[in-house]
Amino acid sequence: METLTDFELKQRKYMPVFPKASGKPTISIEGYPCEDDEPMAATGFHAEQISSFFDQLSRYFAINPHIYVGIDNFIYYREGDMTKFVAPDVYVVLGVDKFPQRRSFYTWSEGAVPAAIFEFLSDSTANQDRDEKVHLYLMDMGVPEYFIHQPEMKKPPEFRGWRRSPSGGISEILPDTQGGLFSETLNLLFRWEDILPNEVRLLRPYLPDGTPITTSMEEEHLRIEEQRLRIEEQRLRTEAEARAEEETERRQALEAELERLRAQLADPQDRSS
Repeated sequence: METLTDFELKQRKYMPVFPKASGKPTISIEGYPCEDDEPMAATGFHAEQISSFFDQLSRYFAINPHIYVGIDNFIYYREGDMTKFVAPDVYVVLGVDKFPQRRSFYTWSEGAVPAAIFEFLSDSTANQDRDEKVHLYLMDMGVPEYFIHQPEMKKPPEFRGWRRSPSGGISEILPDTQGGLFSETLNLLFRWEDILPNEVRLLRPYLPDGTPITTSMEEEHLRIEEQRLRIEEQRLRTEAEARAEEETERRQALEAELERLRAQLADPQDRSS
């Protein structure tokens, strides 16, 4: 079983490398709305997917103070135009300060755009997510990578990704043999798995070598298991030491008895008595 220490070493090894953004963290700008009347998650499937995915990415990138992970807040991408905004389910920005938290994200003020955006398909937005958002995110905003995923198990699997090509065009990311997609900007692999009985098709991140990034609950279970193994190891070591001590005492007693018998055989007076 891989320990948390093993994972932390890999985490530092695979953390993406990037330049610092040219702007500064901006909590809000007057005149730009920070919320609307729309709910964050369209369904329970989306709520579980988005919260789990955000939790995994947030904890994984927590060691780097210049990676910001956003969830369903507004991104304004054209200064002076309040109509040019999007609200992705989850996105990651490299090179900007993690804190303070933002009410919205302003690309011109921060001097950066998201490195990767993730949308989870719902009935009301699926067509937009598959089509117009590909061009909007990658060409209009300049986002390097964009991914979509269907989290509802009763619907056909759909996990796709696109990236900006070196020539400035758009190319679809080819899946691996297991249907996973690799993010070059985040240096992470993404695959989905069916979770029963929740009936959620859960997208989750992996390190490039295939090591899964755990959820908070999984990590807590791992900590408990490691503690149990340490206690068990200490118990076995203590028992082994006790057995070794008993064996030493028994051997010493046998040696003492042999010495007594040798001394008795060597002394005629002791034999006559």
